[in-house]
Amino acid sequence: QVQLVESGGGLVQPGGSLRLSCAASGFTFSSYTMTWYRQVPGKERELVASIRSGGNTNYADSVKGRFTISRDNAKKTVYLQMNSLKPEDTAVYYCYTLQFNSWGQGTQVTVSS
Repeated sequence: QVQLVESGGGLVQPGGSLRLSCAASGFTFSSYTMTWYRQVPGKERELVASIRSGGNTNYADSVKGRFTISRDNAKKTVYLQMNSLKPEDTAVYYCYTLQFNSWGQGTQVTVSS
């Protein structure tokens, strides 16, 4: 079955960096768009970034120029490099594939001094 497993979250100071990973299994990873979302308690999930099978990317305005999404099809993994982190980036980050409507368990990112 489709499985997505996120890792790489943690506590970081403002201005710092983190790299999230999402390891996929159970489907032909290279053929599908992969997306990162984030959610703060009490708010709806927000699309952060997506990457198509061909490598085209899309970002939320709030993270443009700071975050970079990438994929390694050989490793069936999608990454989210987050630089210049701000306290408002604090959230649980989820990996998602639309075609299978499948979510990972999420990884907590906390940006605080």
